[in-house]
Amino acid sequence: MKINLASVFVDDQDKALRFYTEVLGFVKKHEVPLGEHRWLTVVSPEEPEGTELVLEPDAHPAVRPYKEALVGDGIPATSFAVDDVRAEFRRLRGLGVRFTQDPVDMGPVTTAVLDDTCGNLIQIAQQR
Repeated sequence: MKINLASVFVDDQDKALRFYTEVLGFVKKHEVPLGEHRWLTVVSPEEPEGTELVLEPDAHPAVRPYKEALVGDGIPATSFAVDDVRAEFRRLRGLGVRFTQDPVDMGPVTTAVLDDTCGNLIQIAQQR
């Protein structure tokens, strides 16, 4: 068994697609119209056949309060692996990304947390 899909709930699929591709560097994999929304996924350019991240509309009534509670408590919705957290932090800050946690060494990992502009906090993590 392996992970095929993971979702992040977003408040605007177009804005999310721009952020996740143009800023974070993911690549659009699927875009299928589904009424008001789309089945919209991105993948890592390093693993184009790997796990797809679904940019899932946050239209369900339970989702927005859930997202707001996570953000309010500073809890990331998900985590992405990077080779060098500090380098990625500098690159993303240079692109105007807002971080809620600068890089921190936490035992065997270094992490930082960013705002994805779509209602989520996202952690980036480097295994040491």
